[in-house]
This record gives sequence, C-alpha cells and structure tokens, in this order.
Amino acid sequence: MSDESIPEPTDGGIELVMAVIRPDRLGDVKQALAEVGAPSLTVTNVSGRGSQPATKGQWRGEEYTIDLHQKVKIECFVADIPAEDVVDAIIDAAQTGEPGDGKVFVLPVDSAVQVRTGKEGVDAV
Repeated sequence: MSDESIPEPTDGGIELVMAVIRPDRLGDVKQALAEVGAPSLTVTNVSGRGSQPATKGQWRGEEYTIDLHQKVKIECFVADIPAEDVVDAIIDAAQTGEPGDGKVFVLPVDSAVQVRTGKEGVDAV
C-alpha cells in the first residue's frame, strides 16, 4: 500500500475503515484488528455482487441463479492508530486469493459525539 492512498491521522482526525468481506473470514479479521489495537467495530450482514461469479442451483425441478452473495460489512473508526495498519490487518486476515474476497474503503470523518458522555472528536472514538 502506498502512503498516498490512505491518510494517516496526523492532524488528530478520525477515519472510518469500512470493509466488505466473506463471512467465514470474520473471526480472523476480528483477531487481527485486536492485535493492531483496533478492537472496536460494527458488523453488519449484507449481500451483494461484484467479480464473484453467480452460482446456479436447482430446487423442486426449477433452476435458479444466485448472484447476490452473503457478505459481512465491518466498520471500524480509528483515531489513535494509522488507518493503514487497520487496512493491512483486514487484508492479511481476509485474503483467500479467490474472487469475492471483498473490498476495503477509508473515509474521513468530520465529527463524532459519544452519546453517553457527550465527548466530541477523537475523545468520542
């Protein structure tokens, strides 16, 4: 990964690292994130399609096509560690080398507020 593609939090900013991966790789990704110091995450079950080929099945004599595959979306907000470390941990843990491994996105976050305490910015994360 080049340093230009993923900004590091040098200005006290917050980034959202969002990944869409195979469901069976979730345990490895959670462990890898904990090892780099980013244990907080949100996980959502999603379905979608990309480069992974569609599969055909048959049920009661009728043929059907499955072109939306089950995936897991992980959202991890980081402020105190470089986003690049989080991205590398996700890629290393989720990669199988087959189509459908997923994608990782890094987005800047303008502001954050913790509901319980009212803390704002980096302190909220």
